[in-house]
Amino acid sequence: MAQKQKKVELDRERGIAPGVVAKTKKRLVVVTGRSHPELAQAVAAQLGIQVAPTEHRTFASGEIYTRFEVSMRGSDVFLIQSFGQNVNEDLMEMLIMLDALKRASAKRVTVVAPYYPYSRQDKKGRGREPISARLITDLIATAGADRIMSVDLHASQIQGFFNGPVDHLFAKPVLLSHFRETITDEERETLTVVSPDMGRVRVADQWSDSLNAPLAIIHKRRDPKVANQVTVHEIVGEVAGRTCLLVDDMIDTAGTIVKAAQALKENGARKVIVGATHAIFSDPATERLQDEAIDRVVVTDTVPVPQDRRFDKLTVLSSAPLLARAIREVFDDGSVTSMFDGAA
Repeated sequence: MAQKQKKVELDRERGIAPGVVAKTKKRLVVVTGRSHPELAQAVAAQLGIQVAPTEHRTFASGEIYTRFEVSMRGSDVFLIQSFGQNVNEDLMEMLIMLDALKRASAKRVTVVAPYYPYSRQDKKGRGREPISARLITDLIATAGADRIMSVDLHASQIQGFFNGPVDHLFAKPVLLSHFRETITDEERETLTVVSPDMGRVRVADQWSDSLNAPLAIIHKRRDPKVANQVTVHEIVGEVAGRTCLLVDDMIDTAGTIVKAAQALKENGARKVIVGATHAIFSDPATERLQDEAIDRVVVTDTVPVPQDRRFDKLTVLSSAPLLARAIREVFDDGSVTSMFDGAA
């Protein structure tokens, strides 16, 4: 498309230098790595465009190669890369794509990481530990990203690790809409929102307000020297005879969620429904989540959930409309905060 240009003459009084002004239009481009192409395609479809064709290769030595098959010059690029079972390989691929975009003269690059990698390592719990979440943001910035977009960060302070705009999205509207449509009248009358630990109380409290349901809290203790092992101590709140909705940001090995569900059933809960954003589902999560203490599990597709990790009690909701709307707001210089009633 030919650019419309006009000459500008020297104007010393107004401080204007002589030159040429080109009237160009912004161009939104979506690109993706190999971690979750289905989600990127769904987002692009919501935006009414296609994912830009990209060549991906992994050499015999394990090195990753990426090349964009069309021009990226002057584009507003949204790089969608989620992180599943091969988090380190997916991360390296994203960094290489960022470098390629920067060298291809993309005007602005936004990393859309629906699930943010290493987000649980956001602070030092003991001496001589890394703060890996900060390291990831430094890598993303160095590789050339101008902006980061993510869903339900494990720790909100990660937003401050990046020296640039961070759009923190929430999957709650997606999950809440599903529960409002599927929870029966009987379940609604006895509904209690449950926080699986003290760290998620604020989120659970927001759910409690939205569903007009009482709140219960599970107190647990985790051994800092042993990963993925939890001991439930006590439940604060009334759960006997209630339908309990356990809400969390992620399910990894499902140890926390299953023990919480078992504790709720042991204390008289009638049903336990689990709602979470990121279905990481590391082994043996799939087997654990089929425990008789859990009646239903609802997650989003921010992380790829392959068929071999799905089961009858599982429902996977699409996060594409949420991501597409946020991308459109950023591209149009609109308001992402307006999507969440001023909470983002």
